[in-house]
Amino acid sequence: MQGHCAPEFQAVADTFARNFEHHGEVGASLHISVHGETVVDLWGGVADLATNSAWEEDTVVTVFSCTKAATALCAHLLAAQGKLDLDAPVADLWPEFAQNGKQHATTRMMLDHTVGLPAIREKLKPDCLLDWDYMVDHLAREEPFWQPGTGSGYHAVTFGYLVGEMVRRVSGRSLGTYFQEEIAGPLGFDYWIGLPADKEPRVAPSILFRAGKDDLRTPFMEAATTRGTPSNLFIFNHGDWMHGGVNTKEGRAAEIGAAGGVTNARGLAGLFQGTLNLPGQPSLGFDNAQLASFSQCSAATHDDRTLKVPVRFGPGFMLSMDNRRRVLGGDSVILGPQAFGHVGAGGSLGFADPGHGLAFGYAINRQGPGVFLNERGQGLVDATYRALACAGNARGFWV
Repeated sequence: MQGHCAPEFQAVADTFARNFEHHGEVGASLHISVHGETVVDLWGGVADLATNSAWEEDTVVTVFSCTKAATALCAHLLAAQGKLDLDAPVADLWPEFAQNGKQHATTRMMLDHTVGLPAIREKLKPDCLLDWDYMVDHLAREEPFWQPGTGSGYHAVTFGYLVGEMVRRVSGRSLGTYFQEEIAGPLGFDYWIGLPADKEPRVAPSILFRAGKDDLRTPFMEAATTRGTPSNLFIFNHGDWMHGGVNTKEGRAAEIGAAGGVTNARGLAGLFQGTLNLPGQPSLGFDNAQLASFSQCSAATHDDRTLKVPVRFGPGFMLSMDNRRRVLGGDSVILGPQAFGHVGAGGSLGFADPGHGLAFGYAINRQGPGVFLNERGQGLVDATYRALACAGNARGFWV
C-alpha cells in the first residue's frame, strides 16, 4: 500500500488495508478530499494477476456504472448553459425517438431510470455496445416496458446511449469527446469514456464476478432467469462486452456511457469535487440550486423493475439506499442525506456530499457480489463518515 493519509483519517487507511487482508481485495485506489484538501490518497495491491504487476499511482481501471455519473454531468452542464431542457420532450431534438408511445418522454426520465427502456427485446449482435448508431437506432424504435415516467427500472446499459445521444445532438460532439473537452480536461484528472490507445499500458484488467451454484438466489437472480424480463434481457442481451469484451482494447476504446469509463480513485473523486464550487478549486460552475437538485430523489420504488430491490435515484445519480433489513438481495449504498454519486458493478464508487465538502473515489479491479456496494466499499464509506464526526447510519443515512 502506498500514498498518504491525514492523521484524523487513519481509520480509513486501516480499513483500506483490511480489505486486502480479509476481504479479497486484489488491486485498488482510494482518494478522499474535504473542502478541496486531499485527506486520503492511497493505492495498492496487484494490477494484473497474469503478470503480478503492482497497482501504481497512475493505474486506471474500468469503473462500470460509476460512468453514469460522468455521463449525467455532461447533460447537466449543457442544461446549466441553457442548451438542454431536461423536461422538454426528447423528440424535440431526437424526432425518431417518438416511436411507440415515447413522444412525451423527457431527458429527466432518462436520467432517473423512469423512461421505460431498461433493455432491448430484439436480439442484439455480439459487439452491439461498440456500435453507437446501432444501439441508438434500436432504442429509438423500441416500445417502452412501461409508459415513460410511470415506473422505475434501472437502465444498466441503455442509460449511456439514451443520455449520451442527447449530449451528442445538443453539443455536436460524441459523448466521450464532450466529456474530455468540457469536464475531465478542464478539471485536470484522468477519466475517459473511450480510452485512448496510448493509455492502455496503465490499465488494470477487470476480474469479473461470476455467481456460483451455491450462492444465494436473490430476487434479481430469479428475475434474470425469467425469459423476457428487463433483468433477463439486461444480462443476456447486450452482447459480449460484459463477458470479456471489457478487457479488450476495443472494448475500452468504445464510448459506453453507462459502464465503460476508465479512471482511478483520483478521477472519481475529482469528478465529484468539480461539482462542489469550492473556493480556489476548479469547478463545473453549477449554481447552488442545481447542485442541491442532484441529491433530490426523483425516482424511488420498493421493487426496481430491473434490480428487484428498493432504490432511490436523483437525476442521474444514486442516493443513499439502505436495504440491510431485506432477507434476500440486501444490497445497500449508505451515504449522507445530501450525498449523490454512483456505484459501479462489483463495488467501485464515486460520490460527493456537499454538507461536508466531501468528494470520494474508490476504484477496484476485482468485482464483488451484489448490485450495489459490498463490504469493502461500504466499510470505507463508513470509516470516512466516522472520521467526519458523524454519529451513525441506523436510519439509513450517515448523520
